[in-house]
Amino acid sequence: MEKYYITTAIAYTSSKPHIGNTYEAILADSIARYKRLRGYDVYFQTGTDEHGEKIAQNASLAGLTPQEYVDNVQREIQEIWDLMNISYDKFVRTSDNNHKKVVQKIFKKLFDQGDIYKGKYEGLYCTPCESFITESQLVDGKCPDCGRDVHLASEEAYFFKLSKYQKRLEEYILNHPEFIQPESRKNEMINNFLKPGLQDLCVSRTSFDWGIKVDFDPEHVVYVWLDALTNYITNIGYDVNNTTSEFKKYWPADLHLVGKDIIRFHTIYWPIFLMALDLPLPKQVFGHPWLLFGKNQEKMSKSRGNVIYADDLVRQFGVDAIRYYVLHEIPFSNDGTITYELLIERINSDLVNILGNLVNRTISMVNKYFNREITNKGVYSDVDASLISEINNLDEKIEEKMSKLEIGASIDAIFDVLRKSNKYIDETMPWVLAKDENKRDQLESVLFNLLESIRVCAIFLKPFLPDTSDNILFQINNFDESLRYNQNNHYLVLNPSILFYRIDKEKKLAELENKN
Repeated sequence: MEKYYITTAIAYTSSKPHIGNTYEAILADSIARYKRLRGYDVYFQTGTDEHGEKIAQNASLAGLTPQEYVDNVQREIQEIWDLMNISYDKFVRTSDNNHKKVVQKIFKKLFDQGDIYKGKYEGLYCTPCESFITESQLVDGKCPDCGRDVHLASEEAYFFKLSKYQKRLEEYILNHPEFIQPESRKNEMINNFLKPGLQDLCVSRTSFDWGIKVDFDPEHVVYVWLDALTNYITNIGYDVNNTTSEFKKYWPADLHLVGKDIIRFHTIYWPIFLMALDLPLPKQVFGHPWLLFGKNQEKMSKSRGNVIYADDLVRQFGVDAIRYYVLHEIPFSNDGTITYELLIERINSDLVNILGNLVNRTISMVNKYFNREITNKGVYSDVDASLISEINNLDEKIEEKMSKLEIGASIDAIFDVLRKSNKYIDETMPWVLAKDENKRDQLESVLFNLLESIRVCAIFLKPFLPDTSDNILFQINNFDESLRYNQNNHYLVLNPSILFYRIDKEKKLAELENKN
């Protein structure tokens, strides 16, 4: 069985994650579930990044130790991931002892081989990003990643010789066009960071102590990016001298899924660290777009007061409705927008009208006309053949889209078949066929075709709407896993139940306004 190792970036434990942060976990989950559907041996890792100056500051303000603080936030993050049905295989924490020990060994190895040296740093520093920044990288005098102010910092530090590996990395990117995706992110890394030349990277700090100690120089803690990035190998059994069979099985990662704001760390620093450790590079780093808020399409932030949390959304609309929205509405390489208005419209138009209506109507007709039980009577015309062709073509269409991580387009392909199934009902008019005893076999074939369409679409919806998929398969009472039309199937359906309820938009918006 072919392996597939996928990761999210580990979530920073500075505060509760909003829906924009949660989107990444949902996106990764949909890919992991799809790969499992295709028979891969999937290992899906996510977790929390728990060290750094910002966390130490937040803990102090809260009157907690840093460990107490990250324990609380980590628990909250994992609960939200579980609420959103994220099917991770391992939830990692950078405060775990094994991770700390391996990071210390990695740091020592890189120091011993001359890739890390001791010096002094004087330069611009962004505290929220825990990142030193050069003058050339500033955007309007601000941090290029988060847009916040930077300040001068000076301290003794250890440095990693990034420049030593620059040419090798450039050649790798050139020879592996799939490594950085989408293409726009690759161009950004080349033009903004590699062409101006890489400066050696600060990899330790002495101005705070909430981090992994450099064991041979305990005044220093390991800088957050060397600590955080190595989680992708420390948690699958990498140890400098004794790597496990699990590590050999799963590394290199097939996909690192990260926000576009941290792609620099994953496509420049991380691959160079791996080169220095003489390890293979991940096969692909995908910098996904952001989920913006409101009509003005702003990035969510507490300071702007425009943050929406996943658990709040779930209480109002349900898990799969939120999963559907964020997976469908954020394009492959462009930012998406979330507003309550758009969310309600999408639920009503797609989940209620197209999906829910089709399932409910079909099961109701099977109950009404055939007392729940039907088989395929094989009565076909051109309109039947057309629908069957659409069902059978879905497999190839989705595989082609998912291979390029075009999640929204994959969902569109499924809903195209659902739309055509609704149109097929209008074209075949089962209620008219039911009035003619001579057309009973034709009626049964029509309803069979609809159930097969629903079954195949439900299976393909499983990565995106897992609970809804299970609900549909339960209602049609058929768990055949074939991904094409199966003319030999037999159905004994249950009573229909509503998948999604129509939302009164004005009433719900008023309710949300009062709540806020």
